[in-house]
Amino acid sequence: METVGCSRRTAHNKLNELVERDVLRTRKVGSRSRVWWVPIEEPVTEESGESVPDRLVEDIDLPGTGKTLKARQEALVAAYEYLQEHPEAKKSDFLQEVFSDHPAEFETAEGWWNAIQPALADLPGVDPPEERGHIWHFLGG
Repeated sequence: METVGCSRRTAHNKLNELVERDVLRTRKVGSRSRVWWVPIEEPVTEESGESVPDRLVEDIDLPGTGKTLKARQEALVAAYEYLQEHPEAKKSDFLQEVFSDHPAEFETAEGWWNAIQPALADLPGVDPPEERGHIWHFLGG
């Protein structure tokens, strides 16, 4: 509003118009608050067929080597994809929906979460909660 010199209503209408044109995304983040953002594109690379998340997790420090590391990278991608599909998720959602299909050779769900959540927090578009146990958000496209 202040930057372009318009009223709150005009700014809101313009932002909603951009959402309708699929230029922006929006989400309510409180009883009276809303955020808008430009979505992050996730193209598939032509040369390898890998998606951006697959390439990103290769550089993230996860415990393990060989087959174990590969399983943990796949679990991280699954957690990232889950958050993209469910832009507001709690730790319990990840444990229930992702850990069960991608245990990544961890003996416990808590051990899995302790390895996955710091790596997940480092991925683009991920807004981790400020306090443990609260809601994770995906702000990307």
